[in-house]
Amino acid sequence: MNELAAEGVYGVENQVIELLTGELVANAALHGPTGGEVRVRARRAGDTVRVSVRDESTADPVVRHPEPTADSGRGMALVEVLAADWGVEHHGRDGKTVWFDVVIEPD
Repeated sequence: MNELAAEGVYGVENQVIELLTGELVANAALHGPTGGEVRVRARRAGDTVRVSVRDESTADPVVRHPEPTADSGRGMALVEVLAADWGVEHHGRDGKTVWFDVVIEPD
């Protein structure tokens, strides 16, 4: 996310963007087809940063609320709580794009 830092996105917002991007990429790698392509795009428009992760799986992400002792399953819950908004764009048999927005607070 060095490109975002170059656009003035620092501190907590940058850390949240990195965390959520990592969660979406991990989901795409884990749940997508073996050898499938994963593409990440980040852009800033005014006070909002949108990150999109496209993969070749047609399965929707699921927000789970696992038991505290569970080893995994918290990624989309983090996206739901920390992002200003998020969603899924379907591309038919070509997969989907999962995106989230983070609002940058003025200095």
